[in-house]
Amino acid sequence: MFTLAKKNTIGYLHSPKLSDCDFLVHAFCTRIGGVSRNDYKSLNMSFREGDEEFHVLQNWDKLASAFQIPTENFLVLNQVHGDNIFVIKPHGDYYSSHEALNYDAIVTNRTNLAICIKTADCVPVFIVDPVKKTIAAVHAGWRGSALGITAKVVRLMQNQYGSKPAEMLAAIGPSIGCCCYEVDAAAADAFCKQRDSELFLFPGKRKDRWMLDLVEANRRQLLNCGLTAANIEAADVCTACHQEAFFSHRGSGGITGRQINFIMIKGDASCSPE
Repeated sequence: MFTLAKKNTIGYLHSPKLSDCDFLVHAFCTRIGGVSRNDYKSLNMSFREGDEEFHVLQNWDKLASAFQIPTENFLVLNQVHGDNIFVIKPHGDYYSSHEALNYDAIVTNRTNLAICIKTADCVPVFIVDPVKKTIAAVHAGWRGSALGITAKVVRLMQNQYGSKPAEMLAAIGPSIGCCCYEVDAAAADAFCKQRDSELFLFPGKRKDRWMLDLVEANRRQLLNCGLTAANIEAADVCTACHQEAFFSHRGSGGITGRQINFIMIKGDASCSPE
């Protein structure tokens, strides 16, 4: 069960297991605590949705102040609904242009870099290796989930950092729930061949429509890679059902803001999975 907390005006959820890791700071932010108005009320963190730029800048300043992280230490991807992973080395420059950020996941062991995922129904997934002190942030919409992006991140952490899935922790943040996420046959077909698809894809009430549980789809990817069920936590909050607290692209009809989800390595303390 995730816990609701607040820093200054910023409302956010956090995972108890990740909070036990002293070397981390993380937050799955709500839409509450910012200055944006109307469809973007109030903590819209995206410049790309039609909000006033000066409102978004103020929102970033509020977030940075609340968590005492410099604004320039937040890294936001372009999120192009693919399965490419951006690996950031511990030191040195890590991107050359805005176009160089066309990825949907980040993996790093760099300190003081808050890696971010913007969401308004898609699934934010944080993966942590508390032994190797490596973290990942994954943007898993239906396309990325169908491509197995979360499993791909786990495998990369195994191959590149020597991570052991049984030692890894994962937190799955607020996203649209199976209760509200109806997809067409083309989207459903993209999942049909995935292992355990019968546990997250169900016939809808309308012809040629399916109900998709994106959280469970990504949880299954984690389990099938070797993470233990006890080390995977999910918020179990539907963004479409709770638009008073979260932006929802589906629930709003497409005009809305984006909340931010971030995780950062901050120090040398330790934690261990149960």
